[in-house]
Amino acid sequence: MIKLNKVAKTYDGGQSFVVRDLSLEVPEGKTLVFLGSSGCGKTTTLKMINRLIEPSSGIIEVDGQNISTLDPIKLRRSIGYVFQGIGLFPHLNIADNITVVLRLLGWSRAKRLKRASELLSFVNLKPSQFASRFPHELSGGQQQRVGVARALANDPNYLLMDEPFGALDSINRDALQEEILNLKRELKKTILFVTHDVFEALRIADLIAVMDKGKLLQFGEVDEVINQPANDFVKQLFAKPAHQVSDYMAHIDG
Repeated sequence: MIKLNKVAKTYDGGQSFVVRDLSLEVPEGKTLVFLGSSGCGKTTTLKMINRLIEPSSGIIEVDGQNISTLDPIKLRRSIGYVFQGIGLFPHLNIADNITVVLRLLGWSRAKRLKRASELLSFVNLKPSQFASRFPHELSGGQQQRVGVARALANDPNYLLMDEPFGALDSINRDALQEEILNLKRELKKTILFVTHDVFEALRIADLIAVMDKGKLLQFGEVDEVINQPANDFVKQLFAKPAHQVSDYMAHIDG
């Protein structure tokens, strides 16, 4: 479980806040989607969870441990992270990109290659075709799949995903959303996912946290947030006609 208790981030001594008084719990095996416009604090929240950014106040716990007491490097290696920029190393082939953390952990070459092959298969890239390629030889969608595989290399319990599919076309985006649904079903990871796309949130979320200007406006299960909006902002966010949402879901699931 991941728990945030009155977490805040300010860069000017409290005159303004990027994130303010954020409290929520993510149960094991659930997918929480942070939903909101750019600048609302979604990405900052994700980065505070793995200590890429240190909170100004409040407590973040992972598996009951206050992360401020943990070694940040070990913490980051224990939590998978996928982001829109992908960040593959151009001088490493795909197998080596996937297993970078495993090499740092001292895994043998043979064991790393076996794990890379398993993960490539999981994200629907044939190991025999892709393991020895380099990032520039892959499409954007294929590179993003490699990013997901790399995040899973050390079999983390938690996966942080920061608008990972935002730069992709609709076909690749739909396909990779399906990969996340498969990941949920097969691996039962706890996933925290950032997006500004309402339809993407509806497709993959178990829980939704709606944020605006650094504040948490509503947190709850999908049906609750849609049918019992906490305020006008949340209501307007889901104001698209019900049939449009249903048609979209039928299309991507068909």
